[in-house]
Amino acid sequence: MKTYHETFDRNAVEWRKRSNGSGGNCVEVTDLTDGGFAMRDSKDPDGPILFFTPGERASFVQGVKEGLLD
Repeated sequence: MKTYHETFDRNAVEWRKRSNGSGGNCVEVTDLTDGGFAMRDSKDPDGPILFFTPGERASFVQGVKEGLLD
């Protein structure tokens, strides 16, 4: 079975920009069909993409809610 890394088309998805509010440090995210998500640097759209599984997504969201990433 191929992974997202092998089949993902960065140009075929809708990216949403997320910012820290100061306008300089932004990422773009897109949802994946398995419930995970992908993230990239908005200043380098052709650069590396990070892929997160549904479980990693849940842990990430929980960490944000608990203030662990402040």
